[in-house]
Amino acid sequence: MSRVLLRGLTREARHWGGLPGQLAAAGDTVLTLDLPGNGAFCGQRSPATVRAMVLAAREQLRQQGVAPPYRLLAMSLGGMVATDWAQQFPGEVASLVLINTSMRPFSRATERLRPRNWPALLRLAACWDDAGAAEKIIHGLTCRRSDTLEQDLAAWRQIRHSAPVSAGNAWRQLWAAARFSAAATAPACPVLLLSSAGDSLVHPRCSAALALAWQAENLIHPWAGHDLPHDDPGWVCQRVENWPPGR
Repeated sequence: MSRVLLRGLTREARHWGGLPGQLAAAGDTVLTLDLPGNGAFCGQRSPATVRAMVLAAREQLRQQGVAPPYRLLAMSLGGMVATDWAQQFPGEVASLVLINTSMRPFSRATERLRPRNWPALLRLAACWDDAGAAEKIIHGLTCRRSDTLEQDLAAWRQIRHSAPVSAGNAWRQLWAAARFSAAATAPACPVLLLSSAGDSLVHPRCSAALALAWQAENLIHPWAGHDLPHDDPGWVCQRVENWPPGR
């Protein structure tokens, strides 16, 4: 059974860094998908709804000849896509791992995007076409690990130059995330929440609220930022390689 990875707002498969390789080394068949407007599909117009992103992801797998069910691992906006996928097409999703995600009706807007970050986000919007400045702001917003800062920024600048996400697509993705509201009932499949105590972008309470509402397990990393797979991919791999129990 394939493990399908979905990234978040304006990010693509290459932003997973070493996590896909670690999961594959642990025995998973790993597929990384890009949402429309990102990565391999940077020339496409991003949908303004999460549901349309779900349909696009399903179509990618259909074209690749990969049949369900899938084990979805997703973060941030990707977590919303994975949740809607599991709720609307329950027969296609065997399990959900959601990393630092948030969604209505479980969390407030000020928890889903913490107000102290709004000035940095405005600066990011203003310098969106300056790869160096934009990626430095993104790193500061999402990562707590800084020992690889220069390598990260060099890699992220290269990704942005090779597959640029337009400002319009960034806004459409943000709009889709802001408007998305999950169904109140829990997905039919097992759900695991992974969250970061050091997430300064999305409050960890968002994952805790989902875990409480869905009676799901929420494992908390003690120091990582919003981009938990960047900060500690080994921790993520260890938590998911034998989950759910008995699979």
